[in-house]
Amino acid sequence: MRLPRDVGVVIVAAGQGRRLGGGVPKQYREIAGVPMLLRSLRPFVGHPDVAHTVVALPAEDATHPPAWLGEVLGGSLSLVAGGAERSDSVAQALAALPGSCTVVLVHDAARPLVDRAVIDGVIAAARGGEGAVPAIPVGDTLKEATRVPAPGEDGEVHVQRTVPRERLYRAQTPQGFPRAILEEAHAQARHAGEPATDDAAMVERLGVPVRLVPGSARNFKVTTEDDLHLADLLLRDTR
Repeated sequence: MRLPRDVGVVIVAAGQGRRLGGGVPKQYREIAGVPMLLRSLRPFVGHPDVAHTVVALPAEDATHPPAWLGEVLGGSLSLVAGGAERSDSVAQALAALPGSCTVVLVHDAARPLVDRAVIDGVIAAARGGEGAVPAIPVGDTLKEATRVPAPGEDGEVHVQRTVPRERLYRAQTPQGFPRAILEEAHAQARHAGEPATDDAAMVERLGVPVRLVPGSARNFKVTTEDDLHLADLLLRDTR
């Protein structure tokens, strides 16, 4: 039986991506010939359960989007101007979703390799009334460090302790929630003056269960030039 198209998607793309450099906002950099934002959008706009997708962009770009983005707007895809903080951008996009979207996914535009299995797992958990975060176990040994004053600008970094990794996971997006819960979480965060860079963290403060669902090693966040080159390598055969 087909389930209703009750899923709304928020794509967060309002940052400048300065750490990546290159003079072009990170979300517009090309990966295997296709802008990163467009690659991040495609798995959602083509998903049968998604009713509407809203992209939060820098204010000027929301009014005058890149030509390649303007060509695909309309119908089930729209734009809003993002805010000063990530949480502001999510809230603005959330308010722009149609009322029929009772489940909401929030995804970073800088994760252009998300696959259908991850999206489906998040939707299923959120439809069950919980928050859902795709995640993968931490595989590296973790060191907690302290910075020791020394000649030079940054000083020296020394190991303080080794952190047990058995219960640690790397959170990804999309994160999914019943819409009413996500709206309440954002409202309470604004009231308390406690924004977060992670929507699940806001929901956790409400005491709502947040389930970890299987993520994917391919669903990494593009932050550096090395990340961009890796994404290009993985996608160059899918132009």
